[in-house]
Amino acid sequence: MALPENFDLQEFVQRVLLEDLGKNGDVTSTATIDADARLSANMNARQAIVVAGIEVAAEFFRKLDSDVEIDAFVEDGDRITNGATLIRLTGNARAILAAERSALNTLQHLSGIATLTRRYVDAIKGTGAILLDTRKTLPGLRILEKFAARMGGAQNHRMRLDDGVLIKDNHVAVAGGIAQAARQAKSANTGLEVQVEIDALDQIEPALDAGADRLLLDNMDPAMLRAAVRIVKGRVPLEASGGVTLETIRFLAETGVDFISVGRITQSAPAVDIGLDYSIE
Repeated sequence: MALPENFDLQEFVQRVLLEDLGKNGDVTSTATIDADARLSANMNARQAIVVAGIEVAAEFFRKLDSDVEIDAFVEDGDRITNGATLIRLTGNARAILAAERSALNTLQHLSGIATLTRRYVDAIKGTGAILLDTRKTLPGLRILEKFAARMGGAQNHRMRLDDGVLIKDNHVAVAGGIAQAARQAKSANTGLEVQVEIDALDQIEPALDAGADRLLLDNMDPAMLRAAVRIVKGRVPLEASGGVTLETIRFLAETGVDFISVGRITQSAPAVDIGLDYSIE
């Protein structure tokens, strides 16, 4: 699975390695290992996971050893079992040891997002609802984290503030009401879909009358969501959001909403357990 077109892999790898290696590099490996020593290593999953970031992880090793031999046995988006080998490496020992932590940190974090996302996707399978991510991402990692969410089966919501109009409660408060905010957004002629967040059923018609293209139903329980679906009658897509968990998402999906957005898949996903196991050549 190709990485996002607007992601600069080389810049990312260089920046992360600089953070880890500093000005003087891996002084421990330099002090203890011969410059021409070689080793082989397998990157192994220590739990069942969904893979995300395999290409990024491999690039850390290539950056420090252009001659490293890399055999990848999985692709981003693959669902693998505990004990599966993701990558086999053979190359300069100092380089592999220096790149190890950056590669593992990235792969463990992104695969953690993909793995948790797949759990949410599996929980709503068959309902027709689509899982969305949010902008609740770590600063500087949004492109990769949203990529990982896609590898887990979600669709991406807004990437940035400039690629979608989403009118939330603070916008409504400043604008003077839902209808006023929606009308102003439509009259701005941005060419973008106008989505309006609502938290009460009596806000639906004013939002639709003002031209809303989509509604975000914030923190509504299943009964309210079903009522909203009945009121809207398919006129615009409906997205449920707010406090969604693995225990509740199925109930929300069965109400008939089109989308469910979950911040937890990027904001709270635990890193998965992946290790690098070595053998000396």
